[in-house]
Amino acid sequence: MRILVCNDDGYFARGIVALAGAMAELGEVTVVAPEQNQSGASHSLTLSRPLSVREAPSGFRYVDGTPTDCVHIAMTGLLDERPDVVVSGINNGQNMGDDTIYSGTVAAAMEGFLFGVPSFAFSLAGRDWTHLDAAARVAGRIVSDVMAAKPAEPFLLNVNLPDDARVDTMPIVVTRLGKRHPSEPVHRMESPRGGTIYWIGAAGAARDAGPGTDFHAVASGQVAVTPLQIDLTHADRLDEVRGWLGA
Repeated sequence: MRILVCNDDGYFARGIVALAGAMAELGEVTVVAPEQNQSGASHSLTLSRPLSVREAPSGFRYVDGTPTDCVHIAMTGLLDERPDVVVSGINNGQNMGDDTIYSGTVAAAMEGFLFGVPSFAFSLAGRDWTHLDAAARVAGRIVSDVMAAKPAEPFLLNVNLPDDARVDTMPIVVTRLGKRHPSEPVHRMESPRGGTIYWIGAAGAARDAGPGTDFHAVASGQVAVTPLQIDLTHADRLDEVRGWLGA
């Protein structure tokens, strides 16, 4: 099995090192990741300049662009053979609910899915990857089990793991995305060079975190696996909009 590994924390991040190690037990691993931390990059492509690809002493390749750039370049010319699976992470922090809209970790996996390749995004709740080795073991087990099932169609799975030493013994549950409150207010301050600068506020608290959501699962000591799709069409409003337009 050929496995393409990416992330949004950068090729040097502990999370991608652990994930690549876990994937190496399952098949042939190629790492193509951002040169710098790209958290919050969402599904952006760099179209205003050319991109460079270099190789680190570890053998990891890194791109001076976004997570989506990395997977896109890998799929459209960098790699000699198409990967069988794309795996992104392990992110330093959760990607649940509305986080998935902004997440570079999820976007890297989503780009693989857009190319018709089964794709996984892995995120570790909390910060500093306290129990990263245990999380990587779970990631390896999930990829192995899912790919062994031989799904008929490509898929995109968003996986959030509690940052707990016991995570590899915790139940794995299938969830839906929860929702958050709006973000905290922007931080406004005067720049020492003149003018006003703004620092984006922290993500808001969970608003929909009931049973069945990814928020509830992780808070309850479970590994949350959420299947995602890309079609943004609000199908229930099609007729209403036709009425507005007389269409």
